[in-house]
Amino acid sequence: MNSIRPRSLPHLLLALFLTFAGAQQAAAQAPADAADVKKEGVVPGATAAATPATIAAPAAGGGDAAAIAAGDALFKGNCTQCHAINEQVVGPALSGITKRRTIAWLIPWIKNSSKVVASGDEYAVAIYNKYNKQQMPSFALSDKEITSIFAYVTAEEGKGGGAGPTVANVAAVDGKDGAEAGTESGGGKYVDVLLIVLVVVLIVLVVTLVIIGNLMKDVLRGRKDLDGRDVEILEQRFDWNKFYRSPKLRAIVGTVFALVLLYEGVQSVMAVGLTQGYQPTQPIAFSHKLHAGEHQINCAYCHTSVYKSKSANIPSANICMNCHSQIKTESPEIKKIYRAIERKQPIQWVRIHNLPDLAYFNHSQHTQVAGLQCQTCHGPIQNMEVVYQYSALTMGWCINCHREMPINAKDNKYYDNLVKLHDTKNAGAPFTVSSNGGTECSKCHY
Repeated sequence: MNSIRPRSLPHLLLALFLTFAGAQQAAAQAPADAADVKKEGVVPGATAAATPATIAAPAAGGGDAAAIAAGDALFKGNCTQCHAINEQVVGPALSGITKRRTIAWLIPWIKNSSKVVASGDEYAVAIYNKYNKQQMPSFALSDKEITSIFAYVTAEEGKGGGAGPTVANVAAVDGKDGAEAGTESGGGKYVDVLLIVLVVVLIVLVVTLVIIGNLMKDVLRGRKDLDGRDVEILEQRFDWNKFYRSPKLRAIVGTVFALVLLYEGVQSVMAVGLTQGYQPTQPIAFSHKLHAGEHQINCAYCHTSVYKSKSANIPSANICMNCHSQIKTESPEIKKIYRAIERKQPIQWVRIHNLPDLAYFNHSQHTQVAGLQCQTCHGPIQNMEVVYQYSALTMGWCINCHREMPINAKDNKYYDNLVKLHDTKNAGAPFTVSSNGGTECSKCHY
């Protein structure tokens, strides 16, 4: 006769494992696809060189939209470290500045305030003395860019907190606005709840199947019309001792163990000389999360050569003093800066990102020419309380970027013939750094 053959517990456990693994992979893939991190820099606006030059003079009610937009980017990138519009920070509040001074006076003041003070200008000398003879840095901005800043200042007068950091601004640094961040957070919670519910349902299902299987066995044992084969199937037991002693199982376990050891060995050898995740303790507890994230200080304000030099310099103590001669002067960490200046000794910052001497890397070529933002290589620097090496900085990591990164050849005659030759041989393929010889050995190795 045909009898019901209940599945054994190992089969049920295997089915449970496969189902749960598939659900977990699907759930993990969803947030991974959604986590396409926007490669935006820490800069709150554009750099001075990249700011549109379409500027209009400020009027009583503000300038035109283009001037205000350009001024917004320039103000946040150059002025917010010391100034707000409607409140005093390190320097005076800028509300009503165009009524106190003319644009013709403000332009040379911003370009070189020390020169205006040295000329004996009464207003300039008064400001200089009022703020403890704190010299305002000089800015290499054009007349139009300076005018656009005051167009933005005029438009923002009387709106409250000026250009100080807000929740929306801080969220924008991460590449998301508040609504997107909230949606993503809520979606993550729903996925977690869904996984928990799924696990509970599967556990209940397994327990139910085991109970049903045992009940079916009890029912079948009470029947007297079963033949010998049916009884044999009903009373069969899984021989775990035989399973453990199986030569095939031992061969499989031994092979897997050998492969794991081989893999770990290769990974250890390949990691020699790599310092990804390196996070040394610095002599002064400087927080990038506070300065670059919450206060949105432009990277170039401290790392002054980030857009124009082969190396991004370490800030000197006098840059710190531009703000900290007035702010948090009693902080134990800030007093370390004072001591370094008094002793005429540089602060011994610990270098984090190191490349071997055999590799050539030009910082300005990537930031100014290619337009890459800080997070492309340094990760979410605006969220780091203590900076660590985010990227691997290996040769393969660099080459992969060169193979995928397209070159912006628009309105650049240098690339015209190169793009034509590329399109002739590789129609439809993007013109990448690799297409321009970016993977040749001599590009990075002397």
